[in-house]
Formats: sequence, structure tokens, C-alpha cells
Amino acid sequence: MSISMQALRKKSTSFIIVWSLLTQSITAQFYKDMSIGLNAGAYIYQGDLTPDPLGSLKTPSMGMNLYAEKPLNSFLSARINISIAKLKGDDSKYASPSWRKQRNFMFTTPLKELSALLVWNILGRNYEDRGIMPYVFSGAGISFLKIKKDYSRLNGAFFGESPQIANGLLLDNAAGTPRRLLNIPVGIGARYPLSGRISLNMEMAYRFIFTDYLDGFSQSANPKRKDHYHSTSIGLIYKFGKTNNAIGCPVMKN
Repeated sequence: MSISMQALRKKSTSFIIVWSLLTQSITAQFYKDMSIGLNAGAYIYQGDLTPDPLGSLKTPSMGMNLYAEKPLNSFLSARINISIAKLKGDDSKYASPSWRKQRNFMFTTPLKELSALLVWNILGRNYEDRGIMPYVFSGAGISFLKIKKDYSRLNGAFFGESPQIANGLLLDNAAGTPRRLLNIPVGIGARYPLSGRISLNMEMAYRFIFTDYLDGFSQSANPKRKDHYHSTSIGLIYKFGKTNNAIGCPVMKN
């Protein structure tokens, strides 16, 4: 009986050692060249409550972006992205055309975004740490919203007997506001290594969404124009695993 127990202990010990080595190997391979990043910047609403084709630059909101990225090859990487921000639009910020200050529609919403992206390193330097590395990216995501719209400042007398806004508000209120929206992010960026592990990066991302109710208004504003939003941010990236020579100098050997 004691011999059997001793053999069992030896087998158990061997299994634990093999399992530990295998787990460490898999973990090392998973984290090899993986990186995490943290960015912060401005999030801009684009829709019915601004005449500017670049979006509501007069009502920017700060947001942050946390992500993990894993190279698939020299050119492509996979990224999981989480963003927390806010969006805002306000008619009263624009003096032209003059009716905007009379309509006075406004909205705000907190924004939480989860997305999965493919990142293309244009120069194919995913496994290198030298020079400026431009990249483009796209994928799919979901935006979580809690939209608060405000039309209490509307000057109804200014618009006279025109039924468009009044009837439109009835339709908009009946339609409600979305809590979740699918989005397609498309963006460009560049990173520059400060060391073998730390890089500085900057990127711009535009989100295509398929609704006119990001701001809560549609029929009472411009139902032919869809709403979108975009962001510009800057931050730092930390790279796991083996590091490379960031400045490209030859390695000195003894």
C-alpha cells in the first residue's frame, strides 16, 4: 500500500511540474509582444445640433480610452478597446443661422464604448521599436448611452405657425432614445517608441452609427442627416515581453 502511495505522489508531483511548465510557456507566448495603452482626449458629437461639418467643436467633452493589443503578424494586430466619455450638443452655441438660438435644442449623454478592432501597421513594424509607426484601424463596437435631451428653451413664437418642430417633437418623443448603438469605428494613428517598453501615441477615430437619435432629435430637426461622433486622443503604450533596441544602435557585446 505504501509503495502505491509513494508512486502516486511521484506521479502527482511530475504532473504538477509538467502542468506548471506548460502553463508558464503558454502564458509567456500569450503575453509576448502584447501591449496595453491608455489615451485621453476630446470626444466630439456630430449631428443636427451643429452646422459645422466637422462636428460640434464648441461643445467638446473629455474622455479616456483603455485597450489591449496583440500582434498577429508584422502588419496586423488585434485590439480590445474600452472608452469612457461624454457627448454634448447645443444649438445656442451657434449664432448662424440665427434660428438656432431660437430653437435652442440641447442634449448630453455619458458614453461607454466597447469595441474589437484590427490594426494595420503600415510599415510592418509590429515586432520593432524604432521610428514613427503610422497605423490605421477599423472594426465593430457597441456604444452604451443615457441620452438627456432638452427643448425647454424653444422659442415657439419665433417659428410662428410652422408645424414642423411641434409635430416633429411629438414624433421624437414617441420614438424615445436609444440605450445601445452599434458602431463602426474607423481611424488613423501613429506611435513613437520612447524606450523598449514605452511608446507615445496619438490617434483619431470616427464612429459611424446608424441612427438619427444620438442627440434625441430627428423629425423636429433634420431627419435626413444621421448622427455620428469622433475623438482625438494622445497617450502611452506599455509593451510586455522581450524588448527591442528602440534607437537602432548596435548592441555592445563583451
